Amino acid sequence: MSTARSPSTRRAGVPAWKRWLFRVSAVFVVLPLFYLPAYFHSQELNRGTKGLGERELGEIAVGPWSVRFAEWRVEQPFRNGEAGYAKSFTLALCDTCAKQVKAAYLRVGKPRNLRAAGSIFFGSPYRQSVALPIPERVTADAELWITLEGWDGSVHQAALPLAEASPITIEWLSKRGNPT
Repeated sequence: MSTARSPSTRRAGVPAWKRWLFRVSAVFVVLPLFYLPAYFHSQELNRGTKGLGERELGEIAVGPWSVRFAEWRVEQPFRNGEAGYAKSFTLALCDTCAKQVKAAYLRVGKPRNLRAAGSIFFGSPYRQSVALPIPERVTADAELWITLEGWDGSVHQAALPLAEASPITIEWLSKRGNPT
């Protein structure tokens, strides 16, 4: 007489949901593995091992100083609550001008004066970030203005076309019906 049970008698008293419990738990263990590449990419970007941002624009001369400028992520502007839409950019000051620059600002459109210079960059001089508000009625020929204020009181500005700084933002604007 055999003491081994057949598969049908082994499962006879086990409810169906318990039979699937193992399979569902295996899915929950395996599913996060699909998100690991995006997670590691984000971590490398935050640490700076992937550079200044996902899309670097190179060196830009701002008066006697120079900065490296980058689009943080190549994605459409994000909703920033009541403030509207914003786009993230990063900036790195040159080694010689890091001690000479007091503040760096970024704005869509030419600033009227230093009080309206735009959003201020924050962070270390070698990697500063800003969430730039994108106005509702901005056009594709708009320019980003970088303003650097020195400790000696000097102010220097440089313009950069928005289409060059962030082509995906221009694409996003055209989808929203803004004039291009």
